[in-house]
Amino acid sequence: MTTSSRKLDHIRICLEKSVETSPRPFDDLMLIHRALPEISDSEIDTSCRFLGRKIKAPLMITGMTGGHPEAREININLAVAAQEMGVALGLGSQRAALEDPRQVETFSMVREVAPDVPIVGNIGAVQLRDSGSEVLDRLAEMIDADAMAVHLNFLQESVQPEGDRDASGILETIASACSSVPVIVKETGAGISGEVASELLEAGVKIIDVSGVGGTSWSTVEAFRAEEAGDKESLNLGRIFKSWGIPTPVSVVECASTGAEVISSGGVRNGIDVAKSLALGASMAGMALPMLAPASRGPRDVEKAIKECISALRMSMFLTGCRDLSKLRSAQVVILGRTREILEQRGFDIRKFSIYKEMAR
Repeated sequence: MTTSSRKLDHIRICLEKSVETSPRPFDDLMLIHRALPEISDSEIDTSCRFLGRKIKAPLMITGMTGGHPEAREININLAVAAQEMGVALGLGSQRAALEDPRQVETFSMVREVAPDVPIVGNIGAVQLRDSGSEVLDRLAEMIDADAMAVHLNFLQESVQPEGDRDASGILETIASACSSVPVIVKETGAGISGEVASELLEAGVKIIDVSGVGGTSWSTVEAFRAEEAGDKESLNLGRIFKSWGIPTPVSVVECASTGAEVISSGGVRNGIDVAKSLALGASMAGMALPMLAPASRGPRDVEKAIKECISALRMSMFLTGCRDLSKLRSAQVVILGRTREILEQRGFDIRKFSIYKEMAR
């Protein structure tokens, strides 16, 4: 099967099937309500800078699709909406464009319709290793990217019958690539630990997209593909590993503790989740699956989804007494349930996110 055909399978399955993990880790987090916010809603400023560009909210449409002619319209709709709403845009893997130059156009037109917002390209770590780090410049030039995401998807590759299970030499490859365009390392639904984040920082990476457990399970997506192909072994593996990995809030805390700039993605479904992410230490939040169905309909539907997310973020900031994002990052958040248990087992003092923050206000 070609990469292009596989990408189309992924789009179809994500639109038609239930591919999200449960329960939601973000439900373990509670922002502390301030009955006396002492601010006006009109004062609230959600703007920030990302990759040298000013955006209207700390939100990124994270990489979803590309590499198939039918994905072109989805990418255009996402780009139009990102430009209109002033948020960052990440593209799906450009691997198909490396293999088939005819697919370049499914990616390259996004900068034409989104000239002012940060755009992040995307390539798998294995493809980067096999093609050589110099390919990163070519991929960035293809879309006039502000940065390139190098994605780690070894769980997904392990479930795919055609997957690449050779992860040797990846860290060295990433280190070599960091001397080129700005590099963001992102997982694809299984999260990144503090130990790996430290290794990435030493390699020269400054931004990490955790993409943890809580959103789309690519193991589940591959299980659906295997079921359609009659591949019982891959189907069973995909189901067994559905919830494998590090929950997004845990991964945010772990990666932020290393000093990395963190993008919180994986189960971010609304503006409250964005606010919780920033209170945990992230600088940005990313959403993919919630934007896919709207993008299949048109840019106005994507704009509506983004607007709803930003409105909920603003309301969360008002109800926690936060005029701007720097205040939101010092907002109290109580951590409960499994997320609390994991963080405590990993050696984190979760009180610093609640009572200690209030003492420092």
